Amino acid sequence: MNEYLKSIIDQDEAAVVICDLEHLIVYMNPSAKKRYQSSGGEALIGKSLFDCHNQKSNETIVKVVDWFKKSKSNNKVHTFYNVKENKDVYMVALRDSEGELIGYYEKHEYRNVDDTPLYVME
Repeated sequence: MNEYLKSIIDQDEAAVVICDLEHLIVYMNPSAKKRYQSSGGEALIGKSLFDCHNQKSNETIVKVVDWFKKSKSNNKVHTFYNVKENKDVYMVALRDSEGELIGYYEKHEYRNVDDTPLYVME
């Protein structure tokens, strides 16, 4: 099953950066590696997410993860809207099969309408 889940994440055009509870980057999909290339790209894997953000952002990340820990139903927080890219950004909890928090990731949801013609497979 992990092979299928990895493929889903890797095919996502939005950047996906997965962190553990120590705030270490454990996985980046190809879109994330490309998007964050100027900051190190793939070399960021194994490094602290805190090295990529300012102090205020790091404090906010800690608050959100603490909120995730309070309840198994605390799983998604809207963190900001990016006007330039017309997208909402969320922090999302990652839980094991027992519902225990094991990490988190940032989810990008673009609002732009996809005007690609349907079912064009050329």
